[in-house]
Amino acid sequence: MAFASMTGFAESAGAHEDLRFRWEAKSVNGRGLDLRLRTPPGFDGLEPPARLLAAERFRRGSFQITLTVESQEGPRGLRVDPVALASAVRLAREVAAETGLAPARIDGLLALKGVIVQEDSVLADPLKRADRDAAVLKCLAHVFDSLVRARTTEGNKLGALMLAQVDDIARLTGEAAVLADAQVPALRDRLAAQLRDLLGAVALSEERLAQEVALLATRADVREELDRLRAHVEEARALIQSGEAVGRKLDFLAQEFNREANTLCSKSADIALTRIGLALKAVIDQFREQAQNVE
Repeated sequence: MAFASMTGFAESAGAHEDLRFRWEAKSVNGRGLDLRLRTPPGFDGLEPPARLLAAERFRRGSFQITLTVESQEGPRGLRVDPVALASAVRLAREVAAETGLAPARIDGLLALKGVIVQEDSVLADPLKRADRDAAVLKCLAHVFDSLVRARTTEGNKLGALMLAQVDDIARLTGEAAVLADAQVPALRDRLAAQLRDLLGAVALSEERLAQEVALLATRADVREELDRLRAHVEEARALIQSGEAVGRKLDFLAQEFNREANTLCSKSADIALTRIGLALKAVIDQFREQAQNVE
């Protein structure tokens, strides 16, 4: 299975004896495998095998599958369903009695769904119906294969974009590491300057100053967050290049990226480091948006 997007479209047409049919399939993002099948009357039995065909090829996505059919024969015989007509007449009389409105006309009753049915010899013959359904399902399998290719093509573009975003995260993490190393001397100088302003001529021992700087440095230590960001970068690259259905894993990894970036910003004692943390959050947010498109 290749790295694939959940977005795609495919269509195909086929024929069986006098029947012409056409499948259209489109897919968008979905948490699981959600298949919505629309078929004309008489083709309801296609749904279970259609779901099996989809499950063999896809892991995630919301699918809209539509079948349209057209017969090359002339109009088939029509007949009235006496049970449906009797029910319609009874309901029409009850409504007329309750509302005082004029009774329903015969053309209105005959227009109700199920009152007039079309006879179909194929439906009456199990062997003919099985042959017809096999031909229609074969065409659906071809559509699904085309949809796989469309989603894979989109996935290749998506993968390249996400790798570039991971590179940006790695670059910003490296810049943050450089600034983090410079935080301790900067904290010492800043604290010393603040104490001079507050205490004036009163001198503070070097030992006491070192204690305060150590305390602030411990609170501002982001080495652990940077190490986890680097590890997440390597994991993201491996997942994207694995060629598997890793959409859920990438979405979870994006959450981990964001957690480390948030902690980095909260611990930062330097404006430049905070800016890098915010830039990290922006790239990570873009990465997560794309991850939600991955199968």
